[in-house]
Amino acid sequence: MAVEVSDAPGARRYEARLDGSSEVAGYADYIRTTELIAFVHTEVSPECEGKGVGSALVRVSLDEARAAGLRVLATCPFYAGWIARHPEYGDLLYQARSKVSD
Repeated sequence: MAVEVSDAPGARRYEARLDGSSEVAGYADYIRTTELIAFVHTEVSPECEGKGVGSALVRVSLDEARAAGLRVLATCPFYAGWIARHPEYGDLLYQARSKVSD
């Protein structure tokens, strides 16, 4: 079963479809700036769970973030957990640069 992932910038999310279907099997909502992409929510249809949809969403979106030179803020627990298990993507994580404190 092939998972196809594409960016849907108008909807501010990545969408996954199975085997060329028009039905969205899963999506990852994001907020994008010129320097950063924050992944805030990921959802996979119950009937598509366990088919690699979530992993495909994360891998494709992170590969595209890397290619665009964007830092990644993984506020979505699924993204944070996936990156923790795939340290080769850890360099993408956003780190606050400010040294200001109260």
